[in-house]
Amino acid sequence: MPFTSLGLGDDLLAAVADQGYHTPSPIQAQAIPAVLSGRDVMAAAQTGTGKTAGFTLPLLERLRAGKAASNNQVRALVLTPTRELAAQVAESVATYGKHLPLTSTVVFGGVKVNPQMQRLRGGADILVATPGRLLDLYQQNAVKFDHLEILVLDEADRMLDMGFIHDIRKILSKLPPKRQNLMFSATFSPEIRALAKGLVNDPVEIDVSPRNTTTELVTQWIAPVDKQRKAALLTHLIQDNNWFQVLVFSRTKHGANKLAKQLESNGIEAAAIHGNKSQNARTRALADFKNGKIRALVATDIAARGLDIEQLPQVVNVDLPNVPEDYVHRIGRTGRAGATGQAISLVSADEAQQLKDIERLTQQQLERKIVAGFEPGEPLPAAGALQPPKRKRPKKAKPAHARSDSSGGNGQARNGNGGGGNGQNRQARPANNNSRPGGNSQRRRRPAGNRRPQAQQS
Repeated sequence: MPFTSLGLGDDLLAAVADQGYHTPSPIQAQAIPAVLSGRDVMAAAQTGTGKTAGFTLPLLERLRAGKAASNNQVRALVLTPTRELAAQVAESVATYGKHLPLTSTVVFGGVKVNPQMQRLRGGADILVATPGRLLDLYQQNAVKFDHLEILVLDEADRMLDMGFIHDIRKILSKLPPKRQNLMFSATFSPEIRALAKGLVNDPVEIDVSPRNTTTELVTQWIAPVDKQRKAALLTHLIQDNNWFQVLVFSRTKHGANKLAKQLESNGIEAAAIHGNKSQNARTRALADFKNGKIRALVATDIAARGLDIEQLPQVVNVDLPNVPEDYVHRIGRTGRAGATGQAISLVSADEAQQLKDIERLTQQQLERKIVAGFEPGEPLPAAGALQPPKRKRPKKAKPAHARSDSSGGNGQARNGNGGGGNGQNRQARPANNNSRPGGNSQRRRRPAGNRRPQAQQS
């Protein structure tokens, strides 16, 4: 099936051809006609399969015929959980809409708000935004939604996670009830799917691959190693295999900074990217990584979504994530658009439970390979029989009076998207205390069922 059969105009087809694409991916082939029909859509597909174009192209097609936006009004709103993903979506809109007389802009936190307010004065046919900064702009009357026609939640599972749901509900309360709703994501947990259905009207559901699976194009294996030797093993792998581009995941901001310095001390050009870095520093580090100025980009899970790096050959998990779904997103940075890649996880004995949870979620056993010279003193348990994925208990909604206001008057949104140029964003806190070096290990903890969800950093 060629793109010409999907109902897109000639100018959009020309923009697609300019990018070298002629045949739509499975998610595009199903999503584009569904969106063009005007129906609400919930679409799940693995990362790297073209889902951004799956909503960008029909969004542009549907907006071409309407009246242009003006006076701070927005006709289509695309919400994303991170700044990097917002920038990527905005770039896609600009690329495919270059032959159309439509306007678009992007807003997110970590940078000055005044230039964004200036760009919104004339209105925007398409606005791509992170939730906190969008609420800040709305409170300052810099953006209006009276004429909104379409809402898109990109990475909907993260957007509707309990850490973001309060901001999302605030935004939804400002939008016209009559609108088209589109939700695109790599994964939809049962609880999130149930929650999403409460926000859409009789949606077309598209699922082009088994949920929470990893692409076959990525070779996955784990290297058992003692925790204190992970940095040395990473250095060895990069140098011994002559890797020139590797994306490295650390569980904490402090760990990312420390690891980048250790790599630099061993002659490997590296940079860290996380929520405490300014937006300019994050943008510069990503650009240097893409053009080959640095060999290793060390990131927290902020980079698991939205980093679009062509031909990325290696992803290394120095720490396994506490949330197994994040493993799927991390390794989805490689093996994109038909290219092959490999994902290596450096796993210490204290991460045996995280490994078990990942194998249970993805329903596959990861090959164990011990690297000579890095044999662990405490071996990992042998891979056992795969169990069915755990079914989580739905979380109880918090009373309205107990919910924190993430868009308080100071403009510092708790999810990290809100005003303030210092980019000091909160990151979801892992279950252990390793993310707070030098912190008080005796700090009293709430019982597991009563812990307050944390908004993910952006």
